Amino acid sequence: MTGNHRDKTITRRRAIAVTGGTVAAGGLAVAGYRSAFADDATTAAATASASAAGSECMTLMTSVTEGPYYLDGALVRKDITEGKNGVPLTLRLTVVDATDGCTPVPGAAVEIWHCDAWGYYSGYTTANPGGSAPAESEDGSTADDQTYLRGYQIANGNGVVKFETIFPGWYTPRTCHIHVKVHTGGEKEDGTYEGGKVNYTGQFFFDDTVAEEIFTLEPYSRHSGGYTTLDNDMVYDGGGASSGLLTLKAVHKKDPSKGYKGFLTLGIDPDAESTGAGSGGGTPPSDAPTGTPPSDAPTGSASPSASASS
Repeated sequence: MTGNHRDKTITRRRAIAVTGGTVAAGGLAVAGYRSAFADDATTAAATASASAAGSECMTLMTSVTEGPYYLDGALVRKDITEGKNGVPLTLRLTVVDATDGCTPVPGAAVEIWHCDAWGYYSGYTTANPGGSAPAESEDGSTADDQTYLRGYQIANGNGVVKFETIFPGWYTPRTCHIHVKVHTGGEKEDGTYEGGKVNYTGQFFFDDTVAEEIFTLEPYSRHSGGYTTLDNDMVYDGGGASSGLLTLKAVHKKDPSKGYKGFLTLGIDPDAESTGAGSGGGTPPSDAPTGTPPSDAPTGSASPSASASS
């Protein structure tokens, strides 16, 4: 079964890989969101306030590595799948100001990107994900190989954004994860987000038990080899929700193929700036494309305001 490998030779460079050894005064935070699966944005905001009152808005290290697979110019859209095959994943994320009582940060732009079911990133489809995987072109989806599984959403008045995507696969030597940046001070322009600054760079992680079950399903099961568990990952530091571990709920408890919902609250310092510096994450191929997606790349159908409140 793919996903059972526990390679103890992988070094856990926690403090260095995650932050370069630096902790910001005031910091940034990621806190668990207890009523994560309420579909009503008002209920979600009320619970976020209650969590803040209960001192759940915790300070966190400044930044986790951006990793080697970032591309500028991701599209503002709710659904980032572009037809990529995989187990559905809905993410609801709430951005709050950790320096001001965990109040919502409306207008914050949350950007995410992650690999597909076989470990390939758009823009870097010639990078070998490790183990034994089919060629990315064998996926059979209609996804654009420059833009799939990348996107922005703009936070609504409650600081909430929502993404529709698929459960990520894995690549050597990393555990299953999603990359994230939180931006403020910019604006939507030409289908993407321009200007402002990055306040937080981080990664989301998945419980090993859930990930390993997903990886027995199609199309994930066609990628075999040494999946890295959380304990052996070079970036995840074991801090649970405060280190980006998502709270997950199965759409159908007896059928994981129906998908999952994931929630987390991201506490940021809107005055801070994150460079995304750090080590780890793998190395892209030398001939990989850089810069922005092509001008004729597909655009999402959902508007930021509609997507954030749904």
